[in-house]
Amino acid sequence: MTTTSTRPEVIEDTQDLDRRPGRWIGHWTPEEPGFWRTTGSRIARRNLIWSIFAEHIGFSVWLLWSIVVVRLGDAGWQLTTSQALWLTAVPSGVGALLRLPYTFAVPVFGGRNWTVVSALLLIVPCAGLAWAVEHPEIGFLPLLLIAASAGLGGGNFASSMANISFFYPEREKGWALGLNAAGGNIGVAVVQFVVPQVIVLGGGLVLARAGLMYVPLAVIAAVCAYLFMDNLVEAKADVGPVWSSLRHRDTWIMSLLYIGTFGSFIGYSAAFPTLLTSVFGRPDTALAWAFLGAAVGSFCRPFGGRLADVVGGARVTVVSFVLMAAGALAALWSVERRSMGVFFAAFLLLFVATGVGNGSTYRMISKIFRVKGEDLGGTPEVMLAMRRQAAGALGIISAVGAFGGFLVPICYAWARSTYGGIQPALRFYVGFFLVLLAVTWVAYLRPGSRMARARV
Repeated sequence: MTTTSTRPEVIEDTQDLDRRPGRWIGHWTPEEPGFWRTTGSRIARRNLIWSIFAEHIGFSVWLLWSIVVVRLGDAGWQLTTSQALWLTAVPSGVGALLRLPYTFAVPVFGGRNWTVVSALLLIVPCAGLAWAVEHPEIGFLPLLLIAASAGLGGGNFASSMANISFFYPEREKGWALGLNAAGGNIGVAVVQFVVPQVIVLGGGLVLARAGLMYVPLAVIAAVCAYLFMDNLVEAKADVGPVWSSLRHRDTWIMSLLYIGTFGSFIGYSAAFPTLLTSVFGRPDTALAWAFLGAAVGSFCRPFGGRLADVVGGARVTVVSFVLMAAGALAALWSVERRSMGVFFAAFLLLFVATGVGNGSTYRMISKIFRVKGEDLGGTPEVMLAMRRQAAGALGIISAVGAFGGFLVPICYAWARSTYGGIQPALRFYVGFFLVLLAVTWVAYLRPGSRMARARV
């Protein structure tokens, strides 16, 4: 009896996918409970898994230089602290710029297709690093340009998040986007943990291995995306919705908030090993333990998204900014008193807070556009248009926010070269986080506002 009542539903949902050549799916309705239960969740999960893998490799390549710079001196390079920080900052800035075209790539080429291409592009910075570190005679500027190519790994995030946002229903987007992002973010911790060990395998120092080890992994990511991921016709539209998302004030407010959360995460991840080396003179600690910061921040991201699903993203984001301000204050205290233990603990608190804030801010974006769609009538056509605009906004916001990864190391480099220490930079961060806290409250938590009632 049970079989006859459920079997037609399964067959109907499978047929409604409207499979097309090139692994295109023509019909995708994750908000329908029956479709999601019988067909949608399984396909979405498969795409999420391989999206996470590809994005993980991209993030690892993006932050390769954050740990390589610590050993460049041992490979014959003579760099100042400011030059080392520039080598960590420029890939972040390039990655931020590339997130804009990568966002447009999903509607133009399809999410699965672009994942294949973007994974193969990672071979360029990996091979460039492997060659450059073995040739100190080329000088700093060519080295900086080669490091900039690692930004290709940073662009992957925008296209991956935009793509996955189409696969999941609204009620599960916080958790799904959090997992997708965390799988990429943890690549920062993995590269900072694994590379110091790989480059000294068998004795001696071979920095080229840092790049060479990721070449086959990039190829594997491309092949897996080609074989196991799907394109959604719903996501392949004209790029108009992406441009339309720019007209909304909330896109720019959330971009500012994301500078504070993700920008801080990626910036601190890039600068942390160098700061441990330059401020406290402990390259051994940087090589052995710096990965913990990115690791705890990455693991906290999906939980920030899940908590935002339950209590509202704006509330979680406000708490994260409070913790960030407290962490920056503690770091300032530790630098002035030369306490590396407190400095390390303060940065771990900063990483936890940025991870939680990353998950909650990204959850806010899709909810904001859903509320806007409901205010415009909530018809299927309007809600589809808003989902497309939300996907575009995800990419735009990720691009703007990623510039924090460029600004954080540069701010530290400026403070150290101008004032001889990083204290001015830390004081700025305390004030910045408090400003973002106020912006979040006014825009999304102010009593009586539409966004506050909707628990954005």
